[in-house]
Amino acid sequence: NRKNKTCFVNLCVSPSLLFPPKVSDDNHDDDEEEEEQQEEDVSHHSPAFQVVGTVSDPSNEPSPHILEEYHHPDRETLLSKLMECQVVIYNISHDAEQVDEATWAVTALHNQIEHFSSPKLFILVSTVMTWASSLPLDPEDPDLPFTDEIFYCRRAHPSFKRHIDLEKAVVKIGKSIFTTYVVASGLQYGMGEDIFHYFFKESWLGKEAEISVFGDGNNIVPTIHIRDLASVLQNVIEHQPRPYYLLAVDSSHSSMEELVKAIASVLGPGKIQKRPFEDIFLIQDLNVLAIDSLRVNLRMEAVTINSLFSISWHCETGLVENVGLVVEEYRQARGLLPLQVCILGPPAVGKSTLSVQICEHYKLHHITLKDTISEVISQLVTEAQDLLNNLNDSVENDDVSEEQMKLLKDKLMSNPCKNQGYLLDDFPNTYEQANELFGERLVLAAEFVLCLDAPDSVLIDRVINLPEELVQELDYEPEQYMNRLAVYRENNQEDKTVLNFFEELDVSPLYLEVTSGEEPASSLLMQKIFSTLGPPRTYGPSCREVEEEERGKAEEKIRREAEERAAEEQREEEETRSRAACWEEWVEAGMQQEEQYLENLTGQMKSYLREHVMPTLSQGLIECCRAQPPEPLDFLAEYLFRNDPHDHPQ
Repeated sequence: NRKNKTCFVNLCVSPSLLFPPKVSDDNHDDDEEEEEQQEEDVSHHSPAFQVVGTVSDPSNEPSPHILEEYHHPDRETLLSKLMECQVVIYNISHDAEQVDEATWAVTALHNQIEHFSSPKLFILVSTVMTWASSLPLDPEDPDLPFTDEIFYCRRAHPSFKRHIDLEKAVVKIGKSIFTTYVVASGLQYGMGEDIFHYFFKESWLGKEAEISVFGDGNNIVPTIHIRDLASVLQNVIEHQPRPYYLLAVDSSHSSMEELVKAIASVLGPGKIQKRPFEDIFLIQDLNVLAIDSLRVNLRMEAVTINSLFSISWHCETGLVENVGLVVEEYRQARGLLPLQVCILGPPAVGKSTLSVQICEHYKLHHITLKDTISEVISQLVTEAQDLLNNLNDSVENDDVSEEQMKLLKDKLMSNPCKNQGYLLDDFPNTYEQANELFGERLVLAAEFVLCLDAPDSVLIDRVINLPEELVQELDYEPEQYMNRLAVYRENNQEDKTVLNFFEELDVSPLYLEVTSGEEPASSLLMQKIFSTLGPPRTYGPSCREVEEEERGKAEEKIRREAEERAAEEQREEEETRSRAACWEEWVEAGMQQEEQYLENLTGQMKSYLREHVMPTLSQGLIECCRAQPPEPLDFLAEYLFRNDPHDHPQ
């Protein structure tokens, strides 16, 4: 009976790509051919491999192709899982930290050979960087490519010494019951990108007028699509060829400049600029190993896989020749699909105000017919003066000329709109305009249509309350506005309206009613729009933006704390001054009270002395002078004692 093989994969590549559904080739007797055919019909609907393994990013949603995932298992647990698998794949081409684990895994399995219940296959996915320092095969012919037949002559880049040591150990450790292979992969691309992601992201964002090529860009970069790498691994598992070291590269020999230019042409501005290679170290998204890999200069041919395997190549001719396909995979894998929105409604209903809010939230390009034409006018040179005058004369008219429609189509087909998407403000206004704009290229058509409306009384009231300069700018003078409003109402009462066109494309408009009591960009209205459009389809903030935001928050926190400390210090200083002032007042009042008390006491003492002491003392002194005793002081004291007024009141 046919059974699925269990395969352990160290998942640093997209797990869904490793093993597409395929029926295993077990031998069957001739009398079972009919039963085999029935089983094959069923097997085409199920994978030939049960894939389990560790994951490189646990935050990602689990793949439906993975039977079981392990998050940071200890080595004892991991070894038990490895022992259950017939095929073990370790990918060390992306993360240098995986070298140690892969070294442990192959050694641990080799030590358990006697406990194998069935033969096992160990495949190490390495990198062509273990060839990066190899000497030319023929100094007179620098274009002579390296092949896997001479893998014993390879020399690794200094940063990849550990990789080549592991390669040698894996090839050497293989036994009959424990077969080992090394697959040296070219720089991988496709399905969201990895090492080339920086160039895809910069092109998609469109912030730079030119995409950087670091160095002279003449180095030849060996590459392979991740699907083709998965096909190579699957063929190794199925056929187990005699050579135990294989190169996995496509047939392209593209230079770094050609690769970046192809990406920039399809996804970005189409222009490149060469910068000193040292500038690449300023890119925070690239680690040292990735930077070293982008500098590789190797011509390579995968002789073994081309001669032994029958691979159905996905991108055999490389990234440059298949850049359109790879870009589409990149958009799909990262969810960077353009959001195409059209917002319609009568004049003065608030479409532009709402558009600004939506574009800011979703990072969309705000497109209006008038702005598009004005932009082209500013770019036209004097040789196109006739066309310029024609456009300039018609820009303010309600009738849309053929030239205007062509410019709007070109704008919607530009890379920025194809990358991030657009919000088309107040256009088209009729079924005919919508058909002319989108009819031939339905891929341009809006994915969402927002239709704002309000009663005429509300619209007229809004126009009346607008500032005079804005009325002049928007041509909302009373007579002109009423004419435009009448035209809009008439166009939307016909049998074929612009909304009918979108309904024929199965695009149901979202009707939004603006009442007199709310602003067109109110939170409730925006919440309804955001709920309909879904989450933004763009990159989150970059590492630098996150750092700047965190730095800004930290600085704001420090500033706020400093202000609070300053306010607290000011309050404390004011309280200190207040307490000091109160203390001074209290001391002064106390001193005044003491002075008053002493003054009163002095008066009392003077009065007492005059009344009670001085008369007796004066009489005593007179008697002392009259008697002239030998001891005058004793005589006076005795006199005062005998004549004390308190003892002998008069």
